[in-house]
Amino acid sequence: MHTPPNELFDFDTLVDRSGTASFKWDKYDDPAVIPMWLADMDFQSPPAVVDTLHQRVGHGIFGYTAAPTALKAAIADWLAHHYQWRIETEWLVWLPSVVTGLNVTCRAVGRAGDAVMTTVPIYPPFLTAPKFSRRRVVKTPLIRRGDCWAIDLESIKRTLTDRTRLFLHCHPHNPTGRVFTRRELEALAEVLVANNVIICSDEIHCDLVLDADRHHIPTASLSPEIARHTITLMAPSKTFNLPGLGCAFAIIADEGVRRCFKSTMQGIVPEVNLMGLTAALSAYRQGGAWHRALIAYLRGNRDLVRERIDRIPGLEMTGVEATYLAWIDVHRLQLERPGHFFEKAGVGLADGKDFDGQGYVRLNFGCPRSRLTVALDRIENAVKAHRTARRPADSNSLTE
Repeated sequence: MHTPPNELFDFDTLVDRSGTASFKWDKYDDPAVIPMWLADMDFQSPPAVVDTLHQRVGHGIFGYTAAPTALKAAIADWLAHHYQWRIETEWLVWLPSVVTGLNVTCRAVGRAGDAVMTTVPIYPPFLTAPKFSRRRVVKTPLIRRGDCWAIDLESIKRTLTDRTRLFLHCHPHNPTGRVFTRRELEALAEVLVANNVIICSDEIHCDLVLDADRHHIPTASLSPEIARHTITLMAPSKTFNLPGLGCAFAIIADEGVRRCFKSTMQGIVPEVNLMGLTAALSAYRQGGAWHRALIAYLRGNRDLVRERIDRIPGLEMTGVEATYLAWIDVHRLQLERPGHFFEKAGVGLADGKDFDGQGYVRLNFGCPRSRLTVALDRIENAVKAHRTARRPADSNSLTE
């Protein structure tokens, strides 16, 4: 009898991360707060990756390391198999993180004073990287359409100027969880390419599509012309829960753009470390079954979050097509500091203001379901108490 992949791996065990110098878990002074603010899952990485790292440590020598040819081939194979995107391995540029790639791109494209456009709400480094590079951040809003968020193409057209050199694109989108369709991507790329704007497409969550009827389409795979205008950023870190190992890469088809990108990195960006490269190779070669089981588990967590949030008066969330992040609207609660409010209730959420999304919070549901259930109970109880406390004042105001 065939065993479903989700029964081969354990995502339910609570792993104690205290005392491990965890950026996520050490944020709060109160150890009772459940941290769900950072995009870092509370699952152990694939067993094959852990075994491979043990073997590499056993070798005992940790010298300077270059990306092995086998890893380049494994990434090319992964992209061809999952996205029908065939790349040349010389297009790969190694990075310690996707955030590093965002910052390098902002420095490599255009010059000081040029405009870098992005959509909001957005992952915070999209807003800070241009500023660090002496570029101007130009924001255009995503628009809510029913149960999802969409690109406002007309706003982008109105906002473009001859100083707009770069568009920072997040796909799948963090924090809204959108998987943009081919039609949406083509329409966006057509406008940007026509205006000679380089697209930096952060696709770090591409392997975490949860909806069976949605499929990730790499922006650069749309056409050779779009590829020449695109810098794609990817990493195994979200897919296989390896963020602390610091391994990412850019895929840049155009030789001139690639040369400029590499030149900007010189003397500033360190080489990817040995353990990151070792883990990445094992993950792409041996992590397929674990990845499929993870998607099934995350889909169940996503559905639980949606079910619970939908029945809490004052909260609302749109569909999460990809990622393990829920974008929750708390406007109706009229909270001055939403993140602080939920932290006091024992749940550490990311405050939407950091994403240019005031009145929202972001919840990471990449954790064992029992922990997620406790967090959702705390959220529900806190909202009920808040609404009860407000009711007398509301009633009095109606009678005055």
